Amino acid sequence: MGVNLAVMGATGLVGEVMRQVLEDRRFPYGSIKFLASKRSAGKTLSFAGKTFVVEEATPDAFRGVDIVLSSTPASVSREISPMAAKAGAVVVDNSSAWRMDPNTPLVVPEVNPHDIDKHQGIIANPNCSTIQMVVVMKPLHDAARIKRVVVSTYQASSGKGASGLTEFDRQIEAIGKGQTVPPVTAHKHQLAGNCLPDDWVLGEDDYTEEELKMMKETKKIMGDDSIEVSATCVRVPVRTGHSESLNLQFEKPISAAQAREILGRSPGIIVLDDASKGQVPLAQDCVGKDETFVGRIRLDRSAPHCLNLWVVADNLRKGAATNAIQIAEVLAKKMGK
Repeated sequence: MGVNLAVMGATGLVGEVMRQVLEDRRFPYGSIKFLASKRSAGKTLSFAGKTFVVEEATPDAFRGVDIVLSSTPASVSREISPMAAKAGAVVVDNSSAWRMDPNTPLVVPEVNPHDIDKHQGIIANPNCSTIQMVVVMKPLHDAARIKRVVVSTYQASSGKGASGLTEFDRQIEAIGKGQTVPPVTAHKHQLAGNCLPDDWVLGEDDYTEEELKMMKETKKIMGDDSIEVSATCVRVPVRTGHSESLNLQFEKPISAAQAREILGRSPGIIVLDDASKGQVPLAQDCVGKDETFVGRIRLDRSAPHCLNLWVVADNLRKGAATNAIQIAEVLAKKMGK
């Protein structure tokens, strides 16, 4: 029978990746439609060897739809997602609009799949950098209880969407040709040959919104407000693939060998941890993959019960499209489809 599925924001960068992931994972849909703003309605796109006409996201468009995979700006989601839920669909929302809403579950299937049952029509997909971090944190937290995490991120240009990638590519091309780099419009500063610690809107206490998302979302997903999180987020000249340096402090002793063994048998994780043989997680190697990669696992000798880790994932797949589709897969099973 299959799920009646709608993909909202289908013409955007994450929407494109969603279409690919749906095909790759052979999602059990019975029918599928692609929705976007009035401006994009009428465009055509390809999916599973067929051509579809993009429809406008109106209330009528959600009639008979079971699950909506949504990737729109937060302002659009606040208007459209309740509309879809009112029509009877469950919305898996990839924007920041609902993540900290107390009535909306924030879900990473490897971490808190049980929270899916708490939905009231909308399920929030977490921030990309938060997702890959908590996938690694959860099994280690279960084993030795994490007290504090200090995370520094190295985030790819594609986190800014298609406009960020286009700008970055043009900068690389200009530099390669010895030409003047075009004016910046998407990123805060020139990204090519640079690292940007302020590529997001500033929020409270001079933390960027990205850093605040990681700090707040981690507690909600892990279901433990006692975990302290300190985040520094940096945009780096990489097209796709977010990397993170984690320093984890535990309540109980845990060795690097124990961590490798725990992570090696945990869902959604691939351990690459033999630096002497060049086996380390690299952004370019994670592109197109759904797993979270972890390596450089070692004791932090400066403090008790601490580990350092290097974590990498495709921010457009596991950090966005794949995580949302994994949630939808759980929903489809619960719906008996």
